[in-house]
Amino acid sequence: MGRATYPVLTVAGIAFHLLRSDLVTGTTKTQRDEAVDGRSSRWESHRARRRTELVEATLRAIRARGAGVGMDDIASSAGTSKTVFYRHFTDRAGLYSAVAERVNRIILRDITKAVGDLSAFSGSASQRSTEPRALLGAAVDAYLSLVETDPEVYRFIVAAPLVPPSERTETIDLASTVSRAMGVQIGALIAVTLAGAGRSTEPAETWGHAVVGMVRAAGDEWLRSGAATSGTSRATLNEHLTELIWGGLSSAWPTEPATPDKE
Repeated sequence: MGRATYPVLTVAGIAFHLLRSDLVTGTTKTQRDEAVDGRSSRWESHRARRRTELVEATLRAIRARGAGVGMDDIASSAGTSKTVFYRHFTDRAGLYSAVAERVNRIILRDITKAVGDLSAFSGSASQRSTEPRALLGAAVDAYLSLVETDPEVYRFIVAAPLVPPSERTETIDLASTVSRAMGVQIGALIAVTLAGAGRSTEPAETWGHAVVGMVRAAGDEWLRSGAATSGTSRATLNEHLTELIWGGLSSAWPTEPATPDKE
């Protein structure tokens, strides 16, 4: 019985086969590429939705079980396994970073809502439709709101108990996420007011980060000491902080635009 023979596949043969297939089906290379791109786009969209669902499940677990919640409880809250989480976030540090990014967006959204249009407080005192002190107070309150209404999520972000020290990197740092972004936004608020009065905006970002550092330190102690639930109210703490911040800024805060010296 002779050996079976098989056609020899050559580059030319493969090319002819593909061309013949396209001629029969009426498919072009562009159409094939578009089909692949479409599948890739749908897959990326699915992955993004799934990551969002897993982050939301993590937040639910934190609120239900506390900032020290472990991966087993987080996976149980999501109705899936730890393997699925690691597939989407690589490790615990990746999941922490995704949760921190979500919280960051919430805080910045609330600050933006509180501050509104920066043009509302630019220019001289007579031109401003909103007083800077009130807007600073609103921005401070947006931060304190998370501390008061979502204390376990706040503790999770600040302390990162989910991530062991051996797995921590420079990205596991609140200052590089929530605090830094908030400092930039407060700095922008200060810069617009200074620029509107013809003053130098050079110190604006530094002041913005200094304000956030003060608010964060006070918020941490407020939560740690239990004053958030049985002592100083959020409104009172906000007033104390705003008064102190304004006391420092008001000496440099212009009440009227600078006028050029007359010769």
